[in-house]
Amino acid sequence: MNWCILIPLLVGAICAILGYLLGKLLGGGNDNDCEDRIAKLQADLEACRKSRVSLESDLKTTQASLASSLTAASTGTLVAFDAAAAKAVFGKKIKENDLTVVEGIGPKIQELFLNHDVTTWKSLSECSIEKCQDVLRSGGDRFKMHNPGTWPEQAKMAYEGNWKQLLKWQDELDGGK
Repeated sequence: MNWCILIPLLVGAICAILGYLLGKLLGGGNDNDCEDRIAKLQADLEACRKSRVSLESDLKTTQASLASSLTAASTGTLVAFDAAAAKAVFGKKIKENDLTVVEGIGPKIQELFLNHDVTTWKSLSECSIEKCQDVLRSGGDRFKMHNPGTWPEQAKMAYEGNWKQLLKWQDELDGGK
């Protein structure tokens, strides 16, 4: 037998088998795999389109809300703090945004509010009673006895510079209640 012919035939057969196996292993599959991949890509593309439409809608809503907020802010009157007017009514120097001006709030409670990013009379006036109670609860049991029911309204009077009205109301209050 002639080995010169048999060896190249054997090497060729082995290479053909290895090529076939590597092709199958590395993804040279049937047309169904390609169709499945195309279908998945199309589904992903459709999901992206829906997400884009949703994001564009959210953007328009946010822009409209921002525009109305800016319009409201520009039409609202910004109240400048008048330390002399506050001193004339209270008989003592009042610092701007000193939360202790509010009947029932002392230095410790003011510190709790400052830790919760309520740093101005305006921000306190915009707090709900529930938020005020949450701030008090964060300080522990010793603050349970306080009633923040009037604090936002008092803070609004201070922010707006209604010192006489604030003092009159505080004279009627008992510890902020």
